[in-house]
Amino acid sequence: MSAPLTAAQRRTLLAHPAGWIATALGAGLSPKAPGTAGSLVALLPWWFWLRELPLGWYGVVLVAGFALGVWACGVSDRRLGLHDQGALVWDEVIGMWITLIAAPRSSWSWMACYMFAGFALFRLFDIWKPWPVRVADRRVQGGLGVMLDDVVAAVYALVVLQLAALVLRHGPA
Repeated sequence: MSAPLTAAQRRTLLAHPAGWIATALGAGLSPKAPGTAGSLVALLPWWFWLRELPLGWYGVVLVAGFALGVWACGVSDRRLGLHDQGALVWDEVIGMWITLIAAPRSSWSWMACYMFAGFALFRLFDIWKPWPVRVADRRVQGGLGVMLDDVVAAVYALVVLQLAALVLRHGPA
């Protein structure tokens, strides 16, 4: 976990459009649990827009968002002189969107449960960093390094979430 940014670092970060993107419009500047704040912010566009997109367009948004994040987090890393500072939470946004890509279109209550479970699983894998999440976090630098570990954590969360949904849908044999 990195130390909170100083006032001068926040000014440096937000003086460039990349800083606004990398912090998910400032969510990453939360004094407590910025990664959790970024993950929560990601749920708003998912709920109101992404979950209704056809899978192909959802994928286009993910690829474009990932590329935007590599750029924005890379610029922000260089401006701060730090790697993967906690305020950079665009990776959590993309991670949440990956985790929820296969959410079933269903009743409001089922969707809310699915969203909550996806949030909890993504945060678990992002914080725990099992192999190869930890490898990506430690060895890959720059904007790609900021983004990549959360993508891998999101894939873990997506797989566990889909397996749980399958079991709940079909029950034990």
